Amino acid sequence: MRSIKPIKKITYVQLLLLHIGIAFVIYLFQTTAKFFLFAAVGYFLYRVFSNRNRKDEVLLGAAYVTGFEVFSRMTGGAFNYEFAKFAVIAFLVIGMLYKGFTRKSWAYIFFILLLAPGVLFSAINLNYETNFLNAISFNLSGPLCLAISALYCYNRKIPAERLQQILLAALFPIVTMTTYLYLYTPNIRDVLSGTQSNFEASGGFGPNQVSTILGLGMFILFSRLLLIKNRFINFIDLMLLVFISYRAIVTFSRGGVIAAGICALIFFLYYFYKANLNERASLIPKSVIIAGVIVVTWIFTSISTLGLIDKRYANQDAAGREKADVTTGRAELVTGEIETFMENPFTGIGVGKIREFRKEKTGRVVATHSEVSRILSEHGVFGLFALIVLIITPFVFRLSNRSNIYFFSFFIFWFLTINHSSMRIAAPAFIYGLCLITIIDVNRKTTIHRK
Repeated sequence: MRSIKPIKKITYVQLLLLHIGIAFVIYLFQTTAKFFLFAAVGYFLYRVFSNRNRKDEVLLGAAYVTGFEVFSRMTGGAFNYEFAKFAVIAFLVIGMLYKGFTRKSWAYIFFILLLAPGVLFSAINLNYETNFLNAISFNLSGPLCLAISALYCYNRKIPAERLQQILLAALFPIVTMTTYLYLYTPNIRDVLSGTQSNFEASGGFGPNQVSTILGLGMFILFSRLLLIKNRFINFIDLMLLVFISYRAIVTFSRGGVIAAGICALIFFLYYFYKANLNERASLIPKSVIIAGVIVVTWIFTSISTLGLIDKRYANQDAAGREKADVTTGRAELVTGEIETFMENPFTGIGVGKIREFRKEKTGRVVATHSEVSRILSEHGVFGLFALIVLIITPFVFRLSNRSNIYFFSFFIFWFLTINHSSMRIAAPAFIYGLCLITIIDVNRKTTIHRK
């Protein structure tokens, strides 16, 4: 397999230092968070319009906003809770105005239509005091973001180097957020409170979302270590992997870390399978080094947390007693939503209704964690068909197009994330779209057959 040409060393270091510097500025003057997000959106819109999206600049803008989303919520930089998803949608719609989308992606138009009946039943079933538009926006912005991402990316032909630039655009703001976390809680022992998810170690924000986006950063760095053949870049990426992995682990939220590990393993196995003998030989020492660094990072984390992180992943409390529910209540929520689907199999109960329904039955207001069970309970059989579209369509595409080495890892990232964190952030939706991209070799010469 052809190695990927990395970004210039000086440029890479400069961009990393810039984003580390942004973290310091926002930490000292938190009100600047909105300015940086606004400036980033403006910069990428300028690139899109000035170049007429010839090189799919909209994907760079969407990727950057995706990486910035959780950090913007954490620091008050988001203009509203759903801003990132609608920004991703806006970027990609602009891209489609310039370059259109293939007719073969009709399945995702069908997916959007399948969500429409749930909106109607929501209008009928939601309580009078519930804000209808907020309920629809909160619950459908994720699926809509996914559909638009899939429509734009389906069989979109881009070089491998361009895909790396897109992933870097998502990685840089993750580096900013990680730096901010080190500034926010420099000593993890000061905020240890047990084996539950730790908000203080997560910048005072939701550990699940922080872990998810840090896990995405871990996976991007792992894939770069395998694909990019440059020792200087590899060394920086390895240090960044340690830098981000430590903060992801100490959130005490397991979902993002486990998802990153599974995606990395799948990527390694597939890359190893596709590689020739010489590449496989070079992969062995590199993988040993990466594994060793990860083990050392875990040991350091275990020492820093006084062994509590080991108990967390062993499903134990601080005293070492095994917890009754390894899913921390998620299984109960999923079971309740599946039961709701069985009771209302055709129409579902309407978009956003599950929170009210759960409160009526249990007296608790708890947000869902699984997009799969939520869409079934709220959309009924229409939601079931929508899920079938999302799962089957990429693999049908894959049968005739095997160019994207990230396909399986991106798809698994989407599926694992929506089952532990629903679609609260844009990352799973945008990454799902990227698995449908076609990678082209710009150096390959086209053979002309003459009669």
